[in-house]
Amino acid sequence: MEETTIAVLVLSISFVVMLLLRFPVSLTLAVSTLLTVMYLDIPLAVVGQRMIQGMSSYSLLTIPFFILAGHIMSEGNLALRIVNLAQLFVGRIRGGLAMVNSVACMFFGNISGSAVADVSSIGSVMIPMMKKKGYDTDYSVGVTVSSAIQGVVVPPSHNLVLYSLAAGGGISITSLFLAGIVPGIILCLSLMLTSYVFAVKRGYAKGDPIDRKDVPKILLDGFMSILTAVIILGGIFSGWFTATESGALACLYAFILTFVIYKDIPYSRMWLILKKTFRTVSMVLFLIAASDAFSWLLAFLKIPAMVTDAMISISDSPFVILLIINLLLLLLGAPMDMAPLILIMTPILLPVVTHLGMDPVHFGIIMMLNLGIGLLTPPVGTVLFVGCAIGKISISEGTKAMMPFFYVLCVVLLVLTYVPGLVMWLPHLVQGTG
Repeated sequence: MEETTIAVLVLSISFVVMLLLRFPVSLTLAVSTLLTVMYLDIPLAVVGQRMIQGMSSYSLLTIPFFILAGHIMSEGNLALRIVNLAQLFVGRIRGGLAMVNSVACMFFGNISGSAVADVSSIGSVMIPMMKKKGYDTDYSVGVTVSSAIQGVVVPPSHNLVLYSLAAGGGISITSLFLAGIVPGIILCLSLMLTSYVFAVKRGYAKGDPIDRKDVPKILLDGFMSILTAVIILGGIFSGWFTATESGALACLYAFILTFVIYKDIPYSRMWLILKKTFRTVSMVLFLIAASDAFSWLLAFLKIPAMVTDAMISISDSPFVILLIINLLLLLLGAPMDMAPLILIMTPILLPVVTHLGMDPVHFGIIMMLNLGIGLLTPPVGTVLFVGCAIGKISISEGTKAMMPFFYVLCVVLLVLTYVPGLVMWLPHLVQGTG
């Protein structure tokens, strides 16, 4: 058995064994890389250099700014203001509160860029509100966790930034953000339609009418809340700011809005917010560093080329290979979290889809939605677990209630996979007029 084959076995077996033993993914990546490098008799300093290089990208500054802005807005009453704004538009339709849930999650996703933040903030407002209005608890949780997935697709998702970095930094973050807009709208409309069907079937009532005198305040508060996303996306799309600069401005605006204008929380809470941000960012940075060394080793062992050849040997049909990739990502999304999978699977699968002629931006959106759906599936369904904790129901009840929406999300995934124009229309439009 040749040296490269043994090295691939050392890498894969050590990686799988450590995952099964429940080691943190970042540590698993680092240790399996070190073991393989030691077997190959490569100087260990190379691993350290790759890890440092992985954290040396200017684009990485975007992530802590987005995370900090999301934490600041989550601590205030932003979620309630966004819910009120969504209720103004769709609350009077039958089953309107469920639709409000989906719209509010899309709006909040424009700010937080995180599915877990979505379900934590919107869920804490919407689930009790829906229960109070006669909605079944499990259904309320199912709607909320499914709608929260929009946060990983709609810009400014920091997961899209991770994807760009995992792809070597050559994929435009602006193009990825533009590509996420239409799929986000399609997701929202699909979930709203599903909610309406259930509302008619179960006899859920329309939402309460909103007093006309409250409309101006609701519109103003809602506009002020989503202005964070307008600053980020407007600055990036117009070319006035880089993604990093937009994130910094969004942090400043979020601070002024939460602490100065609305005074939702005292200034003393800022230290807690910073601690939460530092904790999250430190985990993300170590994960990025470890995955960069891991990705370098994958390339050194020519594993992406092996995977491409293996995929092509199964079928020469892009339809079949893309279906296999979707199924693979859905299966991997169940036991593993989203960020590690982006960093691990992007360098492996990107050469496969580019060989098929698929645009890397298109694949990025497909991967985000795919792995986002994985956040709903046990045993590591983070979004599902948080939603069930808020609704105080069991995981099995939450899973059963979520399944109809899960099927809808999978249908949308297939549509976006095989109709690339839905994803690439806006980036091409902007590039054509730029």
